[in-house]
Parts: sequence; structure tokens; C-alpha cells
Amino acid sequence: MLTQLTRLSIEADGCYAKAEQLQFLKNYFQSLDQRVSAYEKIRSAEAEIISQVEAKMRALDPNLFCSATGDFTETWRRDIVQLLRYAAAALLFNDQERLREGLLLWHNTIAKSYQFDRTCKTTFTLMPEVIQQYLTLQETALFSPILELNYILLS
Repeated sequence: MLTQLTRLSIEADGCYAKAEQLQFLKNYFQSLDQRVSAYEKIRSAEAEIISQVEAKMRALDPNLFCSATGDFTETWRRDIVQLLRYAAAALLFNDQERLREGLLLWHNTIAKSYQFDRTCKTTFTLMPEVIQQYLTLQETALFSPILELNYILLS
């Protein structure tokens, strides 16, 4: 939304915006209540969501959080909190582009340098399963593309 608003302000500078340029606003406001509701649910359940994802990951592979330098569970927790918060903000503002360019590309570089690819892949394979327990079907439909973007860029 913020990226699209910036783009619209540039494109419509000195003239009226066309109907197709305004369509994203109409779509956004139609889904605003669901976006706010989903955002609030994710915010309230953040610790539970992360705990459940971690438990599922450990059940799959107890050594998933171990590397040559030791256990990186705390680093994963810190990073996943940040990633979940940015994803929730992207949901609220309907701005995947900003998420992609502002955090995910940077985090991708870090994940690759520390060889966290497998952990990231597992995280964002399991995250949608956990998240859907907290959201309605409509809210899940709005949030799923954001989690998919995380999966694609981080694994």
C-alpha cells in the first residue's frame, strides 16, 4: 500500500489518477477489517506461534538449530520474531514489495552466509500450518502470499 501510494503520487503528479490506478485503494479498503483483525491476532499470539513452529521443527530434526559454531536457537528466535513482525506489517499495509526489498533480501544474504537455508526453509514450510490455527480462512488467504514470499526468498 505504501509503495503503491508513493508510485501513485508520482504517476498522478499534476493530473488526476485513472480508475485503474485507484483500484488498489478500493481493494485495500475492502479487505482492511480482515487485515487489521489478522494483524492483531498475530501480534497477540506471536510467542505461541513461534513456540509451536520451533517445537514442530525440533520434532522433525532435533539438530536443526545446531551448526559448526554451536546452537543458534536464540539467533533463530530473534530473527523469526523480526520476520513475523515485518510480515504482519506487510499484511496490514498490503505491501509485499516493501517487505521483499526492505528485509527479506537482506535477511537472505545473512541466511546464506551462515548456511541457515535449511532452517529457513523448514521454518516457512511449517509457519503456515501454525498460523492458520489463529486466523480465519479469509485472513489466511491474505497472509499466505506473504509467507510464501518469505519461503521463496529465504530457502
